[in-house]
Amino acid sequence: MTMDKSFGAALPDWKAPPRPGGGPLKGRLVSLEPLQADTHAADLHRANSADDAIWDYMAYGPFTSAASFHRWVRDITAGDDPYFWAVRDLSTGHCGGVASYLRITPEAGSIEVGHINFARELQRTAGATEAIYLMMEWAFEAGYRRFEWKCDALNVASRRAAQRFGFSYEGVFRQATVYKGRNRDTAWFACIDTEWPALREAYRAWFDPSNFDPQGRQIESLASLTRLVRVADDPML
Repeated sequence: MTMDKSFGAALPDWKAPPRPGGGPLKGRLVSLEPLQADTHAADLHRANSADDAIWDYMAYGPFTSAASFHRWVRDITAGDDPYFWAVRDLSTGHCGGVASYLRITPEAGSIEVGHINFARELQRTAGATEAIYLMMEWAFEAGYRRFEWKCDALNVASRRAAQRFGFSYEGVFRQATVYKGRNRDTAWFACIDTEWPALREAYRAWFDPSNFDPQGRQIESLASLTRLVRVADDPML
């Protein structure tokens, strides 16, 4: 008796993409610069000091002094995975947050966005959205097949952000890790290369000046624009 066998689609022309690196990723509102302690740490510590709650779901922080934060930035940027960016607001010149690529696996075409930590001045701004867009754009244009987002399953704000940005819900890994003496179940989200063209158009439609009223309020939300692209929504939201 023979059994039927199934295999994944052949990828005869696919090549492993490059690892992230090089110069900044420049947008209209923000610029993502490779994080450097001497260049960015003091300004980031200034921004972060407005609200210690930004560290609640991070495995590190808050940092009580500029020196301790400078040391952390120096240590975390010593390797190439995670690869950190500082987010600079082009209208003020100040840095208001960081984000990184991590679990960078070119041979599988997979890369994750994480360590996202935006200070209060950057949160809920179009610049914050552009920062994620620039990272997504680089990953897919470089040839990655899968762009991941993971977070503490209890971090509702992060789960909501992932869905808004167009990441599809993929489930929860129970008891995935321990941090700050607490259990963490991890919620998984991802978008893939075949979804990128539609996601790119959704972002461009959202950023278009015609999508904002004279007071700067959005007319159509990004979540509504990405809804048709997402293959699965988060049942918790």
